[in-house]
Amino acid sequence: MATLLADTGNADIGLLRAVNGLAVGAPRWLDSAVSWIGEYGILLGLAALGLAAWLRARRRPDAPVAVAGLLWAPLAVALAELANLPISRIVDRPRPFVDHPELVVLVEGKEGTLSFVSDHSAMSMGIAVALLLVDRRIGLVAGALALLQGLCRMYLGVHYPTDVLGGYALATAVVLLLAPIAMAVLVPFCHALTRTALAPLVVARRRGGESGRRRRGRGAPARSARSEEPARESDLAA
Repeated sequence: MATLLADTGNADIGLLRAVNGLAVGAPRWLDSAVSWIGEYGILLGLAALGLAAWLRARRRPDAPVAVAGLLWAPLAVALAELANLPISRIVDRPRPFVDHPELVVLVEGKEGTLSFVSDHSAMSMGIAVALLLVDRRIGLVAGALALLQGLCRMYLGVHYPTDVLGGYALATAVVLLLAPIAMAVLVPFCHALTRTALAPLVVARRRGGESGRRRRGRGAPARSARSEEPARESDLAA
């Protein structure tokens, strides 16, 4: 399988060299920044987006369903990573710098690991697709970060473009194909949580009733004052 990928990979290695070649003349601080972003930064950013989506989901009318969709995101990523274990062994594709030593490698410790599919790309796209199903605005931002993750992996010299695309495809398939089964379990689970002490994790407390009562309380004296005006006028007439 790795041989087939290599035989059809002239454009694959060509695109990798073009992206990775940007690191040749780049300043050291930029290489360090991209290394950190590609290894940890984007995943942390996606986690922050997930937190923001959860805060928004708790205030929605369909909060239990929305929170259930967000719970599906990390579960889908875990399933995608499990699915990648046999796939990577079947393909058995070494890292690109093994067959192409001219590449600039900015991440250490990848020599003994396999290249297809890209775990970072799969995790990023899995979270992005799951968030997109729940919150379109946040999901689009997450999708942009997932695409940036793929570019970073190539810039670092640790993945071919097809490794990145394979990670995207694997994560998207897992999220979309298994979502109906997952939601059939997670939605009742979240509804059940609303009847427990953990309800604030699913539904935010609403203060509309309190504010409404306060408005009515403040408005009452004004209405009573207006109702007293005709009486005062009649007294003056008398």
